[in-house]
Amino acid sequence: MAKKRDVGAWRQDPHDALRAGPDFDLDKLDRGSTPGWKGDKSTAKRFGKQRGTLLSELQERLFAEGSAGAGRSLLVIVQGLDTAGKGGVARHVMSKVDPQGVALRSFGPPTEEEQKHHFLWRLRKELPGPGMIGVFDRSHYEDVLIARVDELVPRATWEGRFDEINQFEGDLVKAGTTIVKFALMVSHDEQGVRLMRRLDRPDKLWKYSANDLPTRRQWDNYQEAYADVFRRTSTDAAPWFVIPADQKWYARLAITEILTQTLIDMDPQWPSVRWDPMVQRRELAKTLSTSALAASLGETDEQVGKAIKDDRSVRKQAARAGTVGDDSDPVEDAEAKARAAEASATAAAALVDLQRTRQQKADLLAERDES
Repeated sequence: MAKKRDVGAWRQDPHDALRAGPDFDLDKLDRGSTPGWKGDKSTAKRFGKQRGTLLSELQERLFAEGSAGAGRSLLVIVQGLDTAGKGGVARHVMSKVDPQGVALRSFGPPTEEEQKHHFLWRLRKELPGPGMIGVFDRSHYEDVLIARVDELVPRATWEGRFDEINQFEGDLVKAGTTIVKFALMVSHDEQGVRLMRRLDRPDKLWKYSANDLPTRRQWDNYQEAYADVFRRTSTDAAPWFVIPADQKWYARLAITEILTQTLIDMDPQWPSVRWDPMVQRRELAKTLSTSALAASLGETDEQVGKAIKDDRSVRKQAARAGTVGDDSDPVEDAEAKARAAEASATAAAALVDLQRTRQQKADLLAERDES
């Protein structure tokens, strides 16, 4: 049973609304739609900002885990035809997190050197390390898309690559890499408008390529190729999320939400330390002036106030999770209650720790006054 998530302003969890299942039909996709979202663009902007704050913290936890020796990572694959908005994902979504924890790589048609190796060779070299989020702007799927449409290899070759891709991704997941795959699907008319916009603006000319038009002329072939990709490689281990991309704001919102929920499911934790913060805090305080120590106490007071507010918010959410409707699912309700209780306990523990920190700083200041 799928997890019951806090999806906020979403009418339907985008994990469900956008995932390419066995019955997915690309021909029926409305490229200008906003599946699952009940608000407008301005609402999306506000909600995306809120999610960005959470996404940033979760990414920092993952990075901290990796720095402490944990082996997990996240691989984000972004595919789409020219103008679909792949670059916008890097600029507007990944900019919400610390860049030192993100490795962005771009892949085009394989070079002559790359064609001498197995098609996954160039990908393996760029996989994200522990604690990292790897973002692939295009990927190994070029080897069953452009290689197929442009007939760079025989049909038997690209046909065989689907099973290899599934095996490759399955092995990565078993080794500790979570994989999410996004396909930005723009409509034929919208792509044409965006290409024309590039030609019309001097500051966008550099984005236009003489190859864009020949690729556009093969639109139907690419749609057929993408449909096969979704049908044959959207797995439980590495699912495809097919995102209508005519509305750029929606595509960015949907990716932000799915990435945030993915990291929530990964549940990265702050690494534990072997030394005692109370001992280190006392020793560090000896090196601070009285005014600096007082300022540090003031910062802790602010953190305590925020923690109290956050704790109240978590408890309200827990109370809502405990309200069972007549048509509710008992298993989902139990899971929701358990997650709410865990969040409440975590918030309470953090508050106790902050209050202990505040008391220690206050005591250290009092000792100076007495002396």
